[in-house]
Amino acid sequence: MQISLIMTVFNEAATIKTVLQTLAAQSRRPDEVVIVDGGSQDTTLANIQQWLEQNPAVLNLKLLVQHGANISQGRNLAIAHATYPIIAVTDAGVRLEPNWLEVLTTPFERIEVAVVAGFFQADPHSSSPWEIALGATTLPTVSEIQPAKFLPSSRSVAFLQNAWQTADGYPEWLDYCEDLIFDLNLKKSGYSFEWCPAALAYFRPRSSPTAFFKQYYRYARGDGKANLFLKRHLLRYVTYTVVAPLMVWLGRKRWWIWPMLVGSGLFYVRTPYRRLFAHTPTYQKLGLTSKIAAILWIPLVRAIGDIAKMCGYPPGVWWRWFYIH
Repeated sequence: MQISLIMTVFNEAATIKTVLQTLAAQSRRPDEVVIVDGGSQDTTLANIQQWLEQNPAVLNLKLLVQHGANISQGRNLAIAHATYPIIAVTDAGVRLEPNWLEVLTTPFERIEVAVVAGFFQADPHSSSPWEIALGATTLPTVSEIQPAKFLPSSRSVAFLQNAWQTADGYPEWLDYCEDLIFDLNLKKSGYSFEWCPAALAYFRPRSSPTAFFKQYYRYARGDGKANLFLKRHLLRYVTYTVVAPLMVWLGRKRWWIWPMLVGSGLFYVRTPYRRLFAHTPTYQKLGLTSKIAAILWIPLVRAIGDIAKMCGYPPGVWWRWFYIH
């Protein structure tokens, strides 16, 4: 059983050596690594070359450069240049568990398996209440996942190369949410997904509210382009533009509206708080002031993310109607 691992990079000078080091430390190393650089303007390529010179013969690595390639184009190019039938996919900027690839690819020893869904967790800076709150707010825990419905991120997934061909590869017309469309196309092609939560990739949440807003704006724009999650987006617009203002207006003369409004807000953030208190080890290590800061950040993270999505979805829909229709 031979495995090609692929990834795309773009301006990952600060993180590329970490992912290479965790690949080199795998209990089962890939038989080859294919990296496509989308035209980095920093020292990403130099850092890769330097790491290879310092660690000769550790990884069988092919490095391709395709200026202007988006993530889908980069992944498809890497897979097209891959030698082996099993394709594992991750991203620059992650830190992989030492047994990640071994766990992720063991199911392929059973002939019927074509796609294996790994998992991912936040790897926040240990002293950053913002990053800790962001991870707890935006990422599910294993216990929350319904394996039959889970669509894996391409931070942690593996599939047969012929399944990729059948699903027509990653959608090159889409710049964000491309892995969700690819997952859906795999399912439409008749492939079931093997759930493998022990195949863990860790990644650092965005380091600032501005970076987070930009990330979720792009995600929502991708939803609009791909016509994904329409009901969720409509519900968000109705909640923020109709229901919440109406309750505030009614609350001017009806005091009992305010407990309802506060209770609704607390209900909305109940899951992030549960994750923060019960499933976030870095939170437990914070001092009292930082713990309070993390608690206060959670409703703001919710609000920033929702506003970013409401801003990003219409441009995506406009793009879809303008360019497709």
